[in-house]
Amino acid sequence: MINATDSGVKRELIPAGNHVARCYSMIHIGTVMETILGEVKRMNKVRISWELPTELRVFHEDKGEQPMIISQEFTLSMHEKATLRKFLESWRGAAFTEAEAKVFDVTKLLGVPCMLSVIHKKTTKGNDYSTISSIASMPKGMTCPPQVNPSFEWNYEDKFNQVSLEEFPDFIKDKIKSSEEYKKMIMPEHTESVTDPAPVNGEEPNDLPF
Repeated sequence: MINATDSGVKRELIPAGNHVARCYSMIHIGTVMETILGEVKRMNKVRISWELPTELRVFHEDKGEQPMIISQEFTLSMHEKATLRKFLESWRGAAFTEAEAKVFDVTKLLGVPCMLSVIHKKTTKGNDYSTISSIASMPKGMTCPPQVNPSFEWNYEDKFNQVSLEEFPDFIKDKIKSSEEYKKMIMPEHTESVTDPAPVNGEEPNDLPF
């Protein structure tokens, strides 16, 4: 299926169904204001992307076949009721203890394979788009093909890169530039408080994917 995006650019929808996938990109959007059900909320957002190695397409003739990509934004919170925490618990196949959740570093997801269930929905303008409905760990006996895209991380700590930012799609770039973290980064006099990033996990490794 080919669908017209809100920008008018036609793109192929990721087929609905279950897909082998691998997390390869993580972008810390930062703390932005979003309207949820008519209420304006201050939210710290992260954008996570997966490649689908069994759904190969030629996007650029000089690069040959590359995996289709799907992304999803989450509020960067490991609260017991947070969507991100529930999503990760489904992925790892086990609940987090409060101690694990408190120190979990989301960058540990980079390179980790999974199974994604993709469905099609419609935007408010009536255009179809692909989105993730659920996630699970890889079934026993099944393997994910090797990673194609290099792992990519962008944040406000040690991975801040203005050149990379300018190469992001406009809707991501504009959202980042509206964040409290970005304003503070480029304008030190910006004094609004920002939400602390997720801490680095210092616990002993376990036999779960993360």
